[in-house]
Order: sequence, then structure tokens, then C-alpha cells
Amino acid sequence: MIPPHAPSDDIGRRLDPALQHLAGTRIDLSPAVLGAVRDSLNQRRAEAAPTVDDVGVEIEQRDIRLSADQSVHVRIYRGAPAPSPALLYFHSGAFVLGNLDTDHRQCVEFARRGRCTVVSAEYRLAPEHPFPAAADDALAILRWAVDSAAEVGLDTAALAVGGSSAGASLAARLAQCAAAGEAPPVVFQLLHQPVLDDRPSPSKEAFTTTPGFDADAVGWMWRHYLADTPPSADAAPARVEELAGLAPALITCAELDPLRDEAVDYALRLMWAGVRTELHVFAGTCHGFDSLSPEWEVSTQLFALQGSALRRAFW
Repeated sequence: MIPPHAPSDDIGRRLDPALQHLAGTRIDLSPAVLGAVRDSLNQRRAEAAPTVDDVGVEIEQRDIRLSADQSVHVRIYRGAPAPSPALLYFHSGAFVLGNLDTDHRQCVEFARRGRCTVVSAEYRLAPEHPFPAAADDALAILRWAVDSAAEVGLDTAALAVGGSSAGASLAARLAQCAAAGEAPPVVFQLLHQPVLDDRPSPSKEAFTTTPGFDADAVGWMWRHYLADTPPSADAAPARVEELAGLAPALITCAELDPLRDEAVDYALRLMWAGVRTELHVFAGTCHGFDSLSPEWEVSTQLFALQGSALRRAFW
């Protein structure tokens, strides 16, 4: 049973004053406008990336070959001498948007605050490449990171996975595969506003007009990503029944986000399974607040929290 939820017109009152300017914004992932939305986001992030203060972080971009007919872009952020602990990171974008510029600011913060190397990786996007393309790419990139560790300067004994939104879904699944012996081992998982479950939840029922992301966008995301494939644990990590033995986790999410409840539920299940887990729900925030207002004090608090968690996991 889904418990009662706040009416949609209550969202504006609950949104933090610093985010009130976003109250009327919506993201439309319907097929008719998806290309335009993608182009607009890519342009905004490309313009913002050069303005990020990256002092103390060495940045390198590479193309890596995953197979005879496929290569992907990765961006390497070095915030510590080699061989260093490493975070393999996957960007946000509802499985249909984004590239290496999308979470550039966040990756700089992780490398600097976590005193580690961040390998930010692109992956194929739906609907052109529906599931399992992105998941396959993520696994291949993790294996590449391990195989290339000596050349790239990574410490494979201190390798974490992380991501935001859809990217966090890919990271969560990698952590599950690592625990099952189906992927190289990882020591930590950093999941921000993760996409974990295709099934209904109270927050999906409640948040139909939230900025950043709303229930309609969630529906389109899953339709684009799954296409004609039935939902499974490989696509939706919350469908995995056994979570014991997974790497420790930091899970962070926004209060006014349709994805909130799956993040909270997953954190609880990890704790019940004996996995060391830290959970933070940021009050008055919407999905993507750290990208929409990266200079805001709450976004800075998030970056500090994530950096501290990485240092504890690595050092």
C-alpha cells in the first residue's frame, strides 16, 4: 500500500528559498523533444566546464577501446600521486542525456577532496542504445580500469565506483556484480540521487511537478532505457534480493525527488544486510540541486560529505 502523500501544490512551500527560482522548471524526456533537450544540456555543461576551478587537479581525456568496434571517452582527474586510490564515476542523465561535461564540477571536487584519481566515463545512451548497452559499457570500463591500472596510475586495491542518478544505477549494479564475483572487486560505492527501482513508490506518486526531475520524466526514462526488455535486477539494482557482502556505501538524495524513496529503501536494505551504509537526505532540495546550484552552501556541504567518505574509504 502506498501511504498518503503531500499534494503537488505543497512542493513550492517545501522547496528551499535558495531553489525557489527553479520551482517552475521541468525536464521533458518525451521523444518529440528529447534531442533538443539533450543538445541544450550539452551546450550548457560545455560552457560551464571551463569555468570550474580545477587548481590542484590534473585532467586528461582519453579514448579507450572496449571492443573491436567500440570505443568510449574517459576523463581522468588526478588529485593524488600515482598509484592512487580511484573512483570510477558515471554521469547523470536519466540514461538518455549527458557526457563527460555533465558532472565535471563534481569530478573535480571528488578528486581534490577525496585525494584520489577519478575516472569519469561515458556510456551509450538510450533510446538509441537501450538496456543492456550502458550496463555492458560500465562493466567493460571497470575491467579496463583494472587491466590498465599500472599505466594509468591506479591502485586496484582501493577502487570505488560512483555516479549520480542513472550513473549511480550503473555504479550500484557494478558493486553488486563485484560482490557476486562477476566483476573486479570494489571497496566503496558512492551513490547520489540513484536510479534503483522501476516500480512505484510514494515519492513517485507525490512528486509529479518537482523541478529537476518529476514522475513523468521517470516514466519516460524507464521506457527509453528498457525499451521492449522486461525489468530485471540487471537494469534496476533494487530488484536484487540478496545484498549481503556488498561494498560500503554513501547514499545521498534530495527530499523533493521522485527517486527519494528508492534511495532510502536501498540504504535500509543494505544496513539490514550488514553493509556499512551512510544515508543523507537533503531537506528542501530537488533532484540535481548540486548541478543546478553548485555554489550553494548545501551543494558545498554535499561535496564535503562525499569527499570525506572517499577519504575514509581509501585512506
